Amino acid sequence: MSTLQEQVTAEMSAAIHAWFDERLQRTDLAQAVERTSLQVGIFNDFMLDYKPGRATADDIDLGLDFDDAAPRKTVERLDEAQMRDAVVPQLTAVVQARLAPLVDTRMIDYRFTCRGKFQTAQGKLHMTLLDYVNEPKRQDLLARIHAYVDQQLAHGTQPTKPLETFFLARHLLDPLLFPKPDAAWTIAQYERIQALSKASPDALAEHRHNIIRAITQWAEDDFLPQFYDRSLSAYRATEYSLKAGAPPATGADALQPIDLLLYGAVMILRHDASYAKSKGLKFLEIARELGSERAVRMLQEGSGTFGNAEVHLKNTLLECRANDVFATMTIHIASEEAEAYAQALAFITHLLRNGFPPSYQIKLKSKVKDYLPVKGLAKSDTHRFFANALAFPALHMALETYARAAIAQYEFYADTEGEKNCMPGSYAAFGLGLLDARHFPLVQDYMAQVDEEHQSVQDQFTAAFVARHGITPQSIPVLVACLRACTDDVKLKVQADFEDVGHLACLYQQLQPLEDYLVEHVLYAIWGKLEKLAALARKADGRRQELLLALLAAAHKKDGNGHA
Repeated sequence: MSTLQEQVTAEMSAAIHAWFDERLQRTDLAQAVERTSLQVGIFNDFMLDYKPGRATADDIDLGLDFDDAAPRKTVERLDEAQMRDAVVPQLTAVVQARLAPLVDTRMIDYRFTCRGKFQTAQGKLHMTLLDYVNEPKRQDLLARIHAYVDQQLAHGTQPTKPLETFFLARHLLDPLLFPKPDAAWTIAQYERIQALSKASPDALAEHRHNIIRAITQWAEDDFLPQFYDRSLSAYRATEYSLKAGAPPATGADALQPIDLLLYGAVMILRHDASYAKSKGLKFLEIARELGSERAVRMLQEGSGTFGNAEVHLKNTLLECRANDVFATMTIHIASEEAEAYAQALAFITHLLRNGFPPSYQIKLKSKVKDYLPVKGLAKSDTHRFFANALAFPALHMALETYARAAIAQYEFYADTEGEKNCMPGSYAAFGLGLLDARHFPLVQDYMAQVDEEHQSVQDQFTAAFVARHGITPQSIPVLVACLRACTDDVKLKVQADFEDVGHLACLYQQLQPLEDYLVEHVLYAIWGKLEKLAALARKADGRRQELLLALLAAAHKKDGNGHA
């Protein structure tokens, strides 16, 4: 063996030893495995990554390949054949030697894979050094899975734990555990997990997150590579190109994994974050490209979750069509009257209450082009539909019913982005809040759900709200709710209104229970820096001074219980 081969082997052997030594230092292995019966070991994979002068071993592929296409530095590299035939067998022996005494411990899962990527004179070489399966552990884990499904899902009545779903969702898609997937059975387990957790929205969201991540990982790492070559775009997004001669999906066995892919696509579109929707659509397009007739129908008509009468309405007043795959509702208003908009609102509200993707958009055909008197809102069809409907007083309660069904934190209308982003229900809540004090509670409930990190249109609405309703004891609670949800950029010219001691007392009453940082945030929107408010307090007297000082104290309280 050459000196260079010895050096490279030594560098990577040291990285392997360091990986095992570091994990043997852990003292929480037993505690980690005992959290759930669905885990028989901790570690199942590591990646050995070598570039001249740098060898690393980690549990995940860190993807440090940005310089692979860069001009090669003048450093000596092994030939690919030397790496594959001389170095890799020695590294495999090192891994085997370290692994052997650990395979029956909690440290190692039922399977263990060591993969490597090595920079050679000819480019990057990817190889699997070791792919080990502990058959007794595998059989034990299978027995545990079936017992869990029978006891907790098939016959259980209590919500399951998200941690259990984290493991189960992946196990059911593991080809070493379930070589021939039964899509209907697997999907039934995912659906049962969700059904048991419906009473807890936060837990349900976590279960769905784990299911989506498991299906996505299976699709990208196991299923799609059979048919597609993958590459990364300039923006590090995964791109797929169909392999030459890839067979279409025909026959029950071939369609089973495609049904799982389609289920995952719908889960992403219905329950994942807005930025992930493109992946769900990509999975649908891939299923269509692989020959799935069901995918074709879904792209044209929707997922099939809803009945035809739910997604299509047509009469002399209007026609509505909805596609939950694309999260679109197409509405054609044939007769501009209250009843047409009433039927459209009922159509939309029913779908949203029954699981239609909350980040949807409306494609509207209407002769009327009304918009809300709020600056900065997108001039979209969705906006126009609700502005048109607001013109009919008889529909105001139906609009509030819609808004309460539509409001969903961290969701946004699909036809808004950037500074025009707005949560579903925004246009109805804004319009109603500007029109009538009866809808002030709706505005307050809406503001409690606003994600101010990704939405700023509430700033413009708040200014419009003040211009419309002024500062009164009735409007101040709503103003505080709005300002709590506003960004740091909001500024209001309302200082003069709070010269009134009654208004000031009302403001203090609303702010006093809040945490100090929220109090300061609201006060800043009205007076600017607290130093300015302190200066006003020094010049004031009587009850006004007392209230200004109380506001300052509320912005500096320490106990978090509303006490200065």
